[in-house]
Order: sequence, then C-alpha cells, then structure tokens
Amino acid sequence: MIRLDLQFFAGEKTEKATPKKRQDSRKKGQVLKSQDVTSAIVLLCIFLFLFFTAGFMRDRFFMFFNHSFNELLSIKSLSIDSSMIIYKDMVIQMAYILLPIMAVAVIASIAGNMFQFGLLFTTEPLKFDLKKIDPIKGLKRIFSIRALVELMKSLLKISFIGFTTTLLLVMNLDKVLGLAFKTPEITLLTVGQLVGLMGIVASFVLLFIAILDFFYQKFDYEKNLRMSKQDIKDEYKNTEGDPIIKSRIKQRQREMAMRRMMQEVPQADVVITNPTHYAICLKYDDEKMDAPIVIAKGADFIAQKIKLIAKENNITMVENRPLARALYDDVEIGGRIPDQFFKTVAEILAYVYRIQRKI
Repeated sequence: MIRLDLQFFAGEKTEKATPKKRQDSRKKGQVLKSQDVTSAIVLLCIFLFLFFTAGFMRDRFFMFFNHSFNELLSIKSLSIDSSMIIYKDMVIQMAYILLPIMAVAVIASIAGNMFQFGLLFTTEPLKFDLKKIDPIKGLKRIFSIRALVELMKSLLKISFIGFTTTLLLVMNLDKVLGLAFKTPEITLLTVGQLVGLMGIVASFVLLFIAILDFFYQKFDYEKNLRMSKQDIKDEYKNTEGDPIIKSRIKQRQREMAMRRMMQEVPQADVVITNPTHYAICLKYDDEKMDAPIVIAKGADFIAQKIKLIAKENNITMVENRPLARALYDDVEIGGRIPDQFFKTVAEILAYVYRIQRKI
C-alpha cells in the first residue's frame, strides 16, 4: 500500500520544468503568449497612428474622390486598356491610404509577439494532428476552467470598453447634440476626433485587461509545463544516459585501459616497487626521450599483477618505497618523471644496466 502511494506521488506533476523541457516545448510552438496583449498593442498603435495622421488621411481621401469623379468618370468609352488604367489608378490611390495602416498593424503585431516570447519560427503547430479534432477533448475544452476564464475575460472586455466609451460620449454629449447645426466638414472632424479618442481609450482598457490575462497565461503555462519526479528521472536518462549503462561503459573502458597498460609492462626497463603496495614501470630511450617515462603503474592487486608479469618477462624490480609512492602520486601513465627524481632514477637505471651486462 505504501509502495503504491509512493508511485502515485512520484507521478504527480509538482516540479518546475527543466530547461530541456522548456526548450522542447518552445520548438513545438508551445510558448507563453496572450493573444489579448498582441491585439491591444495592435489596436493602440493603429488608433494612435490614425489620430496623429488624420489630416494626411483626409487629404488622401479627398484626392481619391476628386480623381475618381473628375478624371476617371470623364472617360466616355471603356476598353480593356482604359479599364486597366482605371484599376491601376484606384489601387495606387487606395495603397497610399491603406498600406501605412497595414504596415503599422504588422509591425505592432510582430513587436507584441516578440515582447512575449522573442523570435520564434516553427512549423509544428501547422502539422496535422488527430488529437486536435477529438470530440471528447473538444468537449473537455468547452467545459473547462480555461473556457470559464475566457468567458469572464470577454465579459470584462465588453463591460469595461462599453463603460469607458459611453462615459466618453456622455462627457462630449453637447458636441454630439450640436452636430445637427454644424457644417458637414465640422461634423466629420468632430466625429473623427471622438472615434479616435474612443479607440485610444478602448485600446488602453484592453491593454490593462491583456496585462492581467498575461499573468494568468503565465500561471497556466507554468502549470502545464510542470513535471513529475519520474519525468525528470526519465529525461535525465535520455539526455545523460542510464546510470547503470554508463557505469558498465566506464567499467569496460577501465578494463580495456588496464589490458593496454599490462601489455606495456614487458617493455619496461625497471619496475620500482614498494614491496606490498605499489609498482611503477619505467622506460627510457636516450635517442627518443629526454627523461624516463612511466608506462604502467598500480597499487595493491594491480601492483602484484604488474610484478608477476615483470617476473615472467625477466624485468628487473628495484625496491624503493619513497620513490615508488612519489611516482605513483605525481606522475600519470605516459608522463615523464619530475626533475627532482632524475638523480635517483638515473642511479637505479645505471644499476639495472650493470646487471643486464653481467647477464
């Protein structure tokens, strides 16, 4: 019973997501994003642009209508060529009006997304997935806490925007009622100003709601990214490798290194020993080396094995406890002996060479 409880708690997603989990989610297009933040930024930028460039937009509209009524309608007969000229002129005139607004919207939307999750390009969300059309999961999404939050958010947006725009109209009620006695030009100017102000105020209200939504989306995003202890262990195994397999690989590498080292023992000139604990094999070639090198070393059981191989191959063994201990601690296999041991090692090698000449 206790074991089952432990397995249950191990499966609970209580741990923060690892950097790898975050990176994998980002590659799949699963990032922290509030659509309301982007929408609010786009609307605010568009209305601010329209508010400050209203004079330019008005002039372009007048030019468009003037050109249409005075020049295009004067064409008496339509042909393919004249139709293309009319179409081309109208597209160019409308481009002067619409392209700046579209450019502002595109730049604002890119800035809104980069502000939230930076630069990201992925095709993962576009891939076909049967899970997305699963009716059961669709019903779960409809009747979920997230759907309730979205409903409350929509009601807040409608209520707040409706209240602020109505308040703005009430504050300018005298202007609105007096439009019946104004000229068309003043009427259009007043309506344009009111619409621009209402758009800017509504955008700020939407931006305020979007900031609240951003924090909710962050909470929901972190919650969905949570991992269980077992997930973290599995991820570690997949990235770093199974500890058991890694230990076996290291053991195999040590065995191979040991075999290679033992194959070098017969090439040694001398084996310096501490009778029961250490054995160090030295080799020196005056034509190729500037100092003797350690070609094998070992302690305890390995030392005994080195001495056994040395005995089988008639390698001279010299007992020198301090030197054996120092060389074992200070010199790696394949390394040259330190300068402070030159004199002692030279005396040992001279002794070994004398023995070999006598033999």
